[in-house]
Amino acid sequence: MIPSDDHEGARSSLTERVVDALKTVYDPEIPVNIYDLGLIYNISISDDLVVTIDMTLTAPGCPVAQTFPGVVENTVKSVDGVKDSIVELVWDPPWDQNKMTEAAKLELGLL
Repeated sequence: MIPSDDHEGARSSLTERVVDALKTVYDPEIPVNIYDLGLIYNISISDDLVVTIDMTLTAPGCPVAQTFPGVVENTVKSVDGVKDSIVELVWDPPWDQNKMTEAAKLELGLL
């Protein structure tokens, strides 16, 4: 049995790798990755290494709403140690520019 500190350390490391992978996925309309854009609301990893992500889009009528979650799922599945991934598209709370990182705001000239 893995001691709980080691288990949490492994989970933290996996979370970091998932975040790194998410930073390689860019919103098709805005030249910023989806993590820094603030589209990722939650990342959870189950004991059997299934990653569940709650994400949103910049607008409910976004033209990639049907396909983009699959792109994100496949990106996360490619991370070493992830058994599977599930992306849930959520609309509450609605996305706004306050969810972006400072780096994203700087990149877009908003600061």
